[in-house]
Amino acid sequence: MNRHDRLSTLHSASRYAIVLFFLAMTVSTSSFATNLPQSNAVPGGVAVIALPDDTDFTTVKFVKKRILTVVNKDRWYAVVGLSLNVAAGEHTLSYTNKKGEASSINFNVEEKIYREQRITLKDKRKVNPYKNDLERIGKERKLIRAAFSKWTNRSDINMQFEQPVNGPFSSPFGLKRFFNDQPRNPHSGLDIAAPTGTPIYAPADGVAVESGDFFFNGNTVFIDHGQGLITMYCHMSKIDVANGDVIRRGDILGEVGETGRVTGAHLHWSVSLNGTRVDPILFLPDNSKIE
Repeated sequence: MNRHDRLSTLHSASRYAIVLFFLAMTVSTSSFATNLPQSNAVPGGVAVIALPDDTDFTTVKFVKKRILTVVNKDRWYAVVGLSLNVAAGEHTLSYTNKKGEASSINFNVEEKIYREQRITLKDKRKVNPYKNDLERIGKERKLIRAAFSKWTNRSDINMQFEQPVNGPFSSPFGLKRFFNDQPRNPHSGLDIAAPTGTPIYAPADGVAVESGDFFFNGNTVFIDHGQGLITMYCHMSKIDVANGDVIRRGDILGEVGETGRVTGAHLHWSVSLNGTRVDPILFLPDNSKIE
């Protein structure tokens, strides 16, 4: 069923089974080693910040949002998603210890300029939606925000992902986009070119928390990997998982397609940390292609 010759993920998993799965995954041990993403503290990047050895924290926050924290080789790290709008310069990570005392760590964000991309779409409705389309888009945005806002306590998060589709990177993260010469939001993911029907594999363990057919994204799946780390897979021709399914690394999520707002078959892959879209390439072992 997949390249790891494992059984496909259980469909229609019960809420009880999911709770048990995450409880089993949240056993904490100071010797547990977690694979971290590459630290690249730029707008749209990830800041991996070592916490002081004597830190006895309860919650770490950045811009009032809770931050993923993991142990790597007996040391705690905060893994911070930086928005494309974050300003270059010094920023502050705050945390509270178990006594209720507040403290902070400062870190720097470097400037990064992203290139422009101009795309011509024949389906002008995907550039200037109709009134009834806008109503649908509004409802879907609430679902998307809810999916990206998921927080599940989990300690064994492997952030060295496998590439979900075999294919070249056709459009990098962060591009300033123009559709039919009209400015739109920057590219919030990484596009991987592949023919329709190409399998899409889960890059890491998690749970499918949302899926469906969206106006712009087409057939889409969201995977919760724990502590606000969410991945999204768009423009699929086929979805092979259901909401609530426990996902294992290497399971097939579906197939590449060209649904939604596209100019050809590809996978749009997004990675979100603390509600912020970041460059997926930072989570791949071979990230030498970072621009």
